[in-house]
This record gives sequence, C-alpha cells and structure tokens, in this order.
Amino acid sequence: MPLDPQVDALIKQMNAAPGPAIETLSPADARNFASTTFKLLEAPPEEVGRVENRTIPGPAGPIPVRIYTPAGSGPFPMLVFYHGGGWVIGNLDTHDNACRALTRRVPCVTVAVDYRLAPENKFPAAPEDCYAATAWACAHARELGCDPARIAVGGDSAGGNLAAVVSLMARDKGGPAIRFQLLIYPATDGALDTYSHKTLKEYFLTDKAVQYFWTHYVRSDADRKNPLASPALASSHKGLPPALIITAEFDPLRDEGEAYGAKLKAAGVPVTVSRYNGMIHGFFTMTGVLDQGKKAIEEAAAALRKALAA
Repeated sequence: MPLDPQVDALIKQMNAAPGPAIETLSPADARNFASTTFKLLEAPPEEVGRVENRTIPGPAGPIPVRIYTPAGSGPFPMLVFYHGGGWVIGNLDTHDNACRALTRRVPCVTVAVDYRLAPENKFPAAPEDCYAATAWACAHARELGCDPARIAVGGDSAGGNLAAVVSLMARDKGGPAIRFQLLIYPATDGALDTYSHKTLKEYFLTDKAVQYFWTHYVRSDADRKNPLASPALASSHKGLPPALIITAEFDPLRDEGEAYGAKLKAAGVPVTVSRYNGMIHGFFTMTGVLDQGKKAIEEAAAALRKALAA
C-alpha cells in the first residue's frame, strides 16, 4: 500500500526543512534533537489521577521512574513501560504522553522506567535496569495501588525490545510473574538482514540510524547475538506471556517484529500481530499528527484491558 496521506505530508514537511541526520550527531546532541522532535509530533498531554517521580534501587545505582496513577480507586492492573530511542535517546518526557494515554484508557498504573542509556552504559545495562525496575514494581504493587497478579510490560522500538527481553528474563529467573507483553515495532534481532531492513531505508527511521543505535548499544557481534539483546535468538520462546505486536508497513523493523510474533506463535504463546499499513516507525507516539497513532493507542489499551482483567 502507499504511504498514508498524513505520513506523506509529514515526510514532505520534514524534507522541506530537514534537520540533521541523527547518525551524524553525538549521543548528547541526538538526545536534544529527538526530544524536540517528539514534542512537535505528539498530542497535548492527557490528565491522569496522579503523576509521581521517584528513584528506586538498581544494579548500578538509583533508577528514575515515573508512576502514573489513574483517577478512581484500585486495585488497578500495572504496566511497566520502557521508552524507545535505540537505547541511546529518549527519556521519561519523550514518552510521557503515551504513558498518560494508556494509563487513562486501560485504566492501569503505569511505571515508566528511565533505564541507563548507551553508549555511556553499554549492553546489558538497559535490560538489567528494566528487569530490576520490573521486579521492584511487582514487589511494591500493593503499595502502588495495584494487583500483583495483573502486571504487563511494554514499550516501543528499543523499549519493545526491552519488554521482550524482560519477559525472557522473568521466565528464566522464575519471576516476577508477567501476564502480558505489549511490543510496539520492537527490535528483536541485531542481524538487521530482513527484507524490510534491506528495502525500507528512507522512511523516517533510516538504515543508517538503525546501525548507529546498534553500534552505540553493543560492544561486539557476540553481544548482538545474545538473546538479551536479540530476543529472537532465544533458545526457546515457550512459556512467555501472551503478546500484542504492533508493526508499521514502512518501518525497517517491520519484518523482525512480525517474525518474532511467528516465533511466539510456534512456541504456543498467544500472540496478535497488528500491522498498520501506510505507517512509519514511531507513529505510536505521533498522535498529534497521525490518526493511526491514536488508533494504535486504542488497540494497545484494549489489549491490555482484556489481558489484565481481574
């Protein structure tokens, strides 16, 4: 299918006033540039019952988290959310709107995790932080107004990768118990050799940008092949939580996300793979300019609501 008309207009607008290619920037400059771009594309923030910034213990020091609590009385289900950004960019603010939207719509308590970023903190710093934060959130579920039996993990792009990885870690470590995983155009395989990687190189997320992020994230090819970086390479996918995988037609990560869904299905894991035709990588957080981003938020919230029902 062709590009969605709203995406086509957005890309033409970006091409008319191009910014720097992210792979030409230092990580610090890339973070500043991305933060500005996120704000230009998102919808106005939605109100939730309460928002609290905290720090929690982590394997290498305190981990900042932001806890969103919906209006009303609990106990609520919980979503532990990991932001996207290639493990290099992104933070609690870049994904504040998405967390607010999911918190309201499920409704659930959302614990957003500000994990350590690369290249200052290479793999496996991010999954270690995300697993530790998830274990903390589960252990403190009742304090946070949540039902500890109704916990999901989720994230977009690199955050989708981390949600898949935390699900693997929780299975292999015997906990915490995760009921559902929300994987939004996840990175699942560092080989970067799928058809979509080879052909979809210039639609917002470029092949050069993908390589930039992976190069900053891992130290070696061996790291790329580690299942905690490339969850598609896990020896088994049996016993993992049910999943919703959202992909975008014009996204280089499309095929690896859909292939991961096929691996989960083959292992007997209930999974829904939902491709958004005409969309590009990042559309889930572009709700200020893309109607399909709003639709994806609604689909994600409905899936979480169903999976985390009491």
